[in-house]
This record gives sequence, C-alpha cells and structure tokens, in this order.
Amino acid sequence: MDPCKMQYAVHDGTYVLKLLGDVRVPVCTSLESFVEDRLLSDESLRAVLIDLTETDAIDSTALGLLARIAVALQSRRMSRPVILCISPDIERILVSMGFDKVFRILHDTTTLGDEFDDLPRDDLSEEAVTRRVIDAHRTLMGLNDSNQQSFRSLVEALESQRRQRH
Repeated sequence: MDPCKMQYAVHDGTYVLKLLGDVRVPVCTSLESFVEDRLLSDESLRAVLIDLTETDAIDSTALGLLARIAVALQSRRMSRPVILCISPDIERILVSMGFDKVFRILHDTTTLGDEFDDLPRDDLSEEAVTRRVIDAHRTLMGLNDSNQQSFRSLVEALESQRRQRH
C-alpha cells in the first residue's frame, strides 16, 4: 500500500480534501488539526467534498474525523458533504458506518485539477494522539447503534490506558 498523502484546495468556500494511499492513525492528527483549525473555523465555508478515489485503505480514526465534518455541517444546517468513492471495498465500509446517512456518496472519477496543497504534518505526543483517536471513535459511535456496539470496547480500553498513564 502507498503511504498516505493528504491534500486540500479551497474554491469560493468549498473545501476539497483529497486522501491518497493508506490513511491511518499516524497521519490523522494532521487531518484533525486541519479540520478543526481551518475548515470548521472558516466563516466562508459553504461546502465540503472529500475525494477518496485514490485511497487504498482508511482506518476508523480517519473515518471518525470525516464523520466530524458531516456532523458539524449538519449542526450548521448546511448541505451534506460529498464523498467521491470508486472502491467497492471502501464504499462498503462507508455504508456500514452509516456514512450514506450523513454524506452524499458519489461514484465519480472527475478530475478535480492539480491545484492542491499538502496538509501540514503534525507531530504530537502519544497522549494527544490517543485523545484524538478516542474523539474520532466517539464521533463514529454517534452515527448509529451498530457503531456504538462496535467501538464501545475500544474507546473504554483507550480511556482506561489513559487513566493508568496519569
């Protein structure tokens, strides 16, 4: 699998996130920082498109961060964000997590252009990464009952580890 690369572009209040390769926990801190500090704090935010057409694999932490975008847009009464996905395996994961209820999932390979910037990389402590993993999974748990069941034990275990370290 290819290492992860995350890019973005902004056009008239529409944010485009492009996730390439193997999207996993180590790079998710950069994605969360971008989502929280830039995308969701932008007063001119109008829409979000997430391009997964070149994503080989995506873990639950990354999915939780993407779900956070949908939840935030929903709370602002904005239209659902769009996900471009051409992989049947990734689409199956998205649907099983309830993403089809909070995103518009399109099977499109439209070229979005080459004017993307790379997301800056964050180097965070293990504690900060653990906190972000827990938060991402709590977001997923809020999407549906199945996710609640699937991730409860993981979140409880991570929280227990955090308490033991302190």
